[in-house]
Amino acid sequence: MQNKSLSGTLMVLGAAVLWGTTGTTQSLVPTHLSAYWIGALRLVVAAAFFSVITLATLSRTQLRLGLRALPGWSVLLAGASVAGYNLAFFAGVKATGVAIGTAIALGSGPLWAGLLQWLLTRQLPAGSWWLGTLLAVGGGSLMVLSGASSSGAAASLQGIALCLLAGLSYAVYALLNQRLVHATSPTMATLAAFGTAAALAVPVAWAISGSVTPGPRDWAVVGYLGVVATSMAYLLFSHALRWISSATAVTLALAEPLVAFCLALLVLHEAASTGAFIGLGLVLAGLAVVVLAEVRRKA
Repeated sequence: MQNKSLSGTLMVLGAAVLWGTTGTTQSLVPTHLSAYWIGALRLVVAAAFFSVITLATLSRTQLRLGLRALPGWSVLLAGASVAGYNLAFFAGVKATGVAIGTAIALGSGPLWAGLLQWLLTRQLPAGSWWLGTLLAVGGGSLMVLSGASSSGAAASLQGIALCLLAGLSYAVYALLNQRLVHATSPTMATLAAFGTAAALAVPVAWAISGSVTPGPRDWAVVGYLGVVATSMAYLLFSHALRWISSATAVTLALAEPLVAFCLALLVLHEAASTGAFIGLGLVLAGLAVVVLAEVRRKA
């Protein structure tokens, strides 16, 4: 059981590495697409990818049984959560600024997950989980805020609310996806959630940003984000939820800003403040505490 818990931990950390490449990719290959269309189209690409993988790896009988085993309301809510995270995050960041918006959205996710786990299962995470989570959240927030521009816009209450909604949506998805991966295969569970999310996100992106005609560079960026930074990452995340709790998985995903920070230093050659390095140490310490808490829980 401890080996499975460690495997699940490594899968989430692998997903966080892939998620962390998103910002660097968009910086190296800029696109004229609006943030809403980038979010919607990467969900479309991810849904197409999961469709191919599912058809290639499952037999017709497995597909039929897997579809029957999927709880419909869980699929709908999981898809709505994925779409809601994308739309609320981009809108919240636009209203509050990248630094504050990212810190609120990513930082609130683990706290929402812990509270949801307690409300639904009456199992409050251990004290060591809360300690590690607070260290990781505080460190991640310090890393993000240390890189904020001094001319950043003042955060609005509406923007803060949207970022909190993004964190809640992510936590809800993790909790629902854990139920889905126990009902059917992780591939089919992720396909169902992301297919629903794409169907919901595209009309919203069109309503907000209007129609769009992506060029080759746009498709290159969306293709990478959809296949690598979304599909492969969430497939790892879904597999991990078979062996670790959703609250722990959401906290471990805070390794994402750590990866983004390292790539910004090594690839984009951005300068980093002392506060960012202190935050880096806090994230590493927090993740280590959470991993130990999960291993002890399984033991």
